[in-house]
Amino acid sequence: MTSFRSVRRQLLAAALVLPGVLVAPATWAQAFPTKPLRVVVPFGAGGVGDLTARIVAAELSKSLGQPVTIDNRPGAGGVVAAETVARAEPDGHTLFLMSNGTAVTAGLFKTLPYDTVRDFTPVAILGTFDIAVLVPAESPFKTLGELVGYAKAHPDKLNLGSINIGSTQHLAAELFKSSADMNVQVVPFNGTPALIGALRGKQVDAGVEILAPALTHIKSGAFRALAVTGKKRSTALPDVPTAEEQGVKGFVASSWNAFAAPAKTPRAVIERLNKDINAALANPEVQQKLRNLNIDPAGGTPEQAAELLAADIRRWGAVIERSGIPKQ
Repeated sequence: MTSFRSVRRQLLAAALVLPGVLVAPATWAQAFPTKPLRVVVPFGAGGVGDLTARIVAAELSKSLGQPVTIDNRPGAGGVVAAETVARAEPDGHTLFLMSNGTAVTAGLFKTLPYDTVRDFTPVAILGTFDIAVLVPAESPFKTLGELVGYAKAHPDKLNLGSINIGSTQHLAAELFKSSADMNVQVVPFNGTPALIGALRGKQVDAGVEILAPALTHIKSGAFRALAVTGKKRSTALPDVPTAEEQGVKGFVASSWNAFAAPAKTPRAVIERLNKDINAALANPEVQQKLRNLNIDPAGGTPEQAAELLAADIRRWGAVIERSGIPKQ
């Protein structure tokens, strides 16, 4: 009869020759990273999202001891970039620059070649950046309340500019319309330069746009910001109240970026990446570079990043449905 000690020795021997079964998580954590990392960015080079990824990636490469390169794959609502990461080896060496646009795409497309929630593991939020309601400097509207009051007194007379249909700015304009319960015409333009030109030329009464590209026009006196749409005031414009402060309840919208990995990436690797990303975002030089782009550094846990994604999928999905925007 085989003794208990003999059986125990056999089990220990099996554990030694099959380390992948019992000690793989620890091995992954200790070995990672074993090669350069790649961050797939769904935007072209030079934009806010691309610059955010590059700033954080440069700091990450120092702590991880491996190069972290940026792979720009713009177009198709970010679908190409997202699919690239969803199908990548789940070992932490390929990351996705996820954004509020990722959440919008989930509600804007009839079908996607991946599941936005199940096929990714968010790692950490990199930063958030504000959206603002803008008017030309010569506008009679000095506050958001005055603009809303006019819109309610004159249904369908006020034109509210945004950029492309289905963009975060366009959906934020639709959210403004419904939150304030006003009948206005939302006019989408083909990109930020066209919207800024329309505001300067007074082709629209007001516009909803990300604050960063409009800030120089605000500081030069060409535009006036009536409100920012985040949960708190912008550090770039501390004297401009939020929309909710001015009584437009429910009008909360901001843009954000986060790093995400393919689903099934080992938890130990996710935790290592999260730790190093948070350390990078705590670096004063990194913070200053991000704030120069009007981005508030964020950080936090993977669970907080996943919660933000899920909440924005619900929020923007409801806006798309309510606005009657046709799915692509």
